[in-house]
Amino acid sequence: HSSVDESMLTGEPLPVEKVAGDEVIGATVNKTGAFRFEATRVGSDTALAQIVRLIQEAQGSKAPIQRLADIVSAYFVPAVIVLALATGAAWLALGPEPAFSFALKAFVTVLIIACPCAMGLATPTAIMVGTGKGAEHGILIRSAEALETAHKLDTIVLDKTGTLTAGRPRVTDVDALDGDARRVLRLDATAERGSEHPLGEAIVEHAASQGVALGTTTRFAAIPGHGIDAEVDGTAVLLGNAKLMADRGIDVGALAERAARLSAAGKTPMFVAADGKAAGLVAVADTLKPGAAEAVAALRRLGIDVWMLTGDNARTAEAVA
Repeated sequence: HSSVDESMLTGEPLPVEKVAGDEVIGATVNKTGAFRFEATRVGSDTALAQIVRLIQEAQGSKAPIQRLADIVSAYFVPAVIVLALATGAAWLALGPEPAFSFALKAFVTVLIIACPCAMGLATPTAIMVGTGKGAEHGILIRSAEALETAHKLDTIVLDKTGTLTAGRPRVTDVDALDGDARRVLRLDATAERGSEHPLGEAIVEHAASQGVALGTTTRFAAIPGHGIDAEVDGTAVLLGNAKLMADRGIDVGALAERAARLSAAGKTPMFVAADGKAAGLVAVADTLKPGAAEAVAALRRLGIDVWMLTGDNARTAEAVA
């Protein structure tokens, strides 16, 4: 059993739980422990290699305007050479002395100024630089034609994770039945300090940002797919989902309504129990990037219809939207 970060391919920020027989994808990140896997596609057949190939094909493709430039150049270049030769011959025959010097200058001047080298070189150079810079910022352009016709866009479809959101889980809410949220956060963060799970890392980071001093963990056990069981400064701490609490006979009824509201807001609530009793909730979510709302508003002011597409669940999608 393990948890795998597949955001590289799917954009989903929360790790995907894997058990024996599940498929894993090359270039994704295993977050918990270790496991053995069988490679069924390698080298150029992997998903990452196909993404790389897509960028290479885009950089090497020709835009419609470039094909037009190539056609014009095919006729224009011979015409310019003939015109330059005619100009040189005219100066040589009719020009003042030194006639050859004037003829040579006239020939070179017509050839350099009129020859459409820039028209043939500027477009492919711009496409290569544009697609390369886009790839650096996570924007994959399928072809030069797509890049050229982008000015006609009237609709933009944005991915949720990593585009509108930060792409990694963060703690958004800490709730305690007795009102002492800092104690709940301290217990959670101290217990999770020994965890490899991304949600645990988010809780530890949040505690550090709130200036919460961590205690000492004397026992720690990860319960795959459910949560953790630890002992913090003599207090038995359970942190995990509702099934873990039910399996351990802990009544979380007082927190159920609050957990439902957090779930409806697109957050992942985790129940916290201390010494066999429900103590509080910690909610984690992939938060919006600063400026995401402003960016969408700016696109709308340009008259562009903006949509969001995500592989996440509908409830989270509606909350982010």
